[in-house]
Amino acid sequence: MDRQTIDIYDEKASEYASRVTRDTPSTHLRAFMDALPEGGRVLDLGCGPGNAAANMRDAGFEVTALDASPKMVELGAARYGLNITLGTFDDVTQVAVYDGIWASFSLLHAARQDIPRHLKAIHTALKSGGIFVIGVKTGTGTSRDAIGRQYTYFEPDELDRLLRNAGFRPVASDSGSDTGLSGETSPWIIVTAHA
Repeated sequence: MDRQTIDIYDEKASEYASRVTRDTPSTHLRAFMDALPEGGRVLDLGCGPGNAAANMRDAGFEVTALDASPKMVELGAARYGLNITLGTFDDVTQVAVYDGIWASFSLLHAARQDIPRHLKAIHTALKSGGIFVIGVKTGTGTSRDAIGRQYTYFEPDELDRLLRNAGFRPVASDSGSDTGLSGETSPWIIVTAHA
């Protein structure tokens, strides 16, 4: 992530957090948790204010949460009692320790040339057969949104190819569109894959 994107998340952390809730896990998060072994170890990569991490923890999973925004880390501690690690995608250096990795609309802030390296590191951090869920905005190229966050967009076939090249086996996908923090409505895809 570039510094400007992190600074925007710091500036708008409370506003962002007010848009998400942990009361009811999303359909995608529920499916991810249902596919994990009981008490499994998971990484919430780019966890934001920690709503998904809190849901996973409360469901009995051993959760590691990581985010690059200091304000998001503070919010996760204050709202949910989470111990979120301040760090970037480059801090995923573990080998075969996670049963699942949840990357919900976080890796789309990485530079396109870094995506293969990050996906390889995620694959390495997962146990054999582990579950990976990635959500990205669909499209081509890179650009900043209306509030200045940097995005890398992916077409579904490109994302599928990147995942397979990193050693993943995609097993399911879903797509739709939502209006985000910037007020813009964007199409997205969420892919579930096995290591």
